[in-house]
This record gives sequence, structure tokens and C-alpha cells, in this order.
Amino acid sequence: MGDKFLTLSEFNLEGNFLGFAGKKPRKIKYLSLAVPSGDVLVKLPKKLRGCLSSSLEIGEPINIYGTCKLNRYTGTIKLKAYQVIPFTSNPDQSLPSPPPAKIMVCQKSGCVKRGGDGLLSELEKTLCDRGLLDKVTIEHTGCQKRCSSAPNCVLMLGKKKYKKIHPEAIASLLENYLTGDHPCHAED
Repeated sequence: MGDKFLTLSEFNLEGNFLGFAGKKPRKIKYLSLAVPSGDVLVKLPKKLRGCLSSSLEIGEPINIYGTCKLNRYTGTIKLKAYQVIPFTSNPDQSLPSPPPAKIMVCQKSGCVKRGGDGLLSELEKTLCDRGLLDKVTIEHTGCQKRCSSAPNCVLMLGKKKYKKIHPEAIASLLENYLTGDHPCHAED
């Protein structure tokens, strides 16, 4: 049984903060935003709910960055934020940094025996040569349950996963991701 939501794209909404909403009183789950086409509800992840409830004021202009998903069964679209920032008219302000990048390298004995250590050192060297080592988190993991394709490494760029790719390809994808030249950052 697959996921009932299909990720369509990422979004950047600009509008005025109208308030918070939730099914229970004092239980923040959504942010209401006034945009030129009407009012929009955007789901907030738990990590943003607490800090936003005390920092936003009604009517304040804000930018919301997030993902747009389609419910395969009902045909409804759900917006979920990953970053909310007060809007400033300063033209020098750059776009927010994308969600963190992470590389997970299996360090269980099967992967290590089949080149996991070499993969890890080649990956670190390639990223260091390109000046990307400090822009990504390299995580040593347990078994990734893909032993037949060992050594295993997964690159996570935001919510996208890349498996079975060479360190040079990882570095190129990472560079594109950090500069905004990838499909995740395409704006409509």
C-alpha cells in the first residue's frame, strides 16, 4: 500500500498572516495566510508551531516555503511549510537556505567489506576538494536493508532521496541543490 499523498512541488507563498487554526482550541496546526487569490491554510510542522505562535503578529507580511502534496484518493491539495519568515522589502535579502542536506553511509560489516570505507573516504575527499564538506552532514548508519547493492549510501536533499550514486555525482547534485539550480527550487 503506497503513500496516499503525491508530492507535486515546492512552493513560496507571500502574504499577510491572518492567524492560526486547529481542530481544538489553542491547538495550533495550521497557519492562515491572505494571498491575492484568497485565504490559504498551510500546515505547520511541530517544530515551527511553538516559535511562530509567539513571534508572528496578525497582518504581518510573511514568506512561507514548503511542499505541495496531492491526496490521491480525494484529489485535494495539502500545503505543508518547512520555513516561515517575516517578509522584508530589502532587495539584498537572499532566499532562505534549502532544507539541510545529509548523506547516510552504511557502516555495517557487509557494506564495509564491500568497499564502504573506500566509499566514505572518497566521498569526503570529493566534497572537501569542492568545498562542500561543511555544507552537508555525513551520517554513519546501520544496515540500510539493501545489502545486495553494497556499499550503500543515500543522499538526502530536502525530501528527495538519491541512492546508488557515485561520490562525484553526489557532489554535483549537492552543488546544484545549494545554488538553487535543481527542480526542487523551480518557482512557478
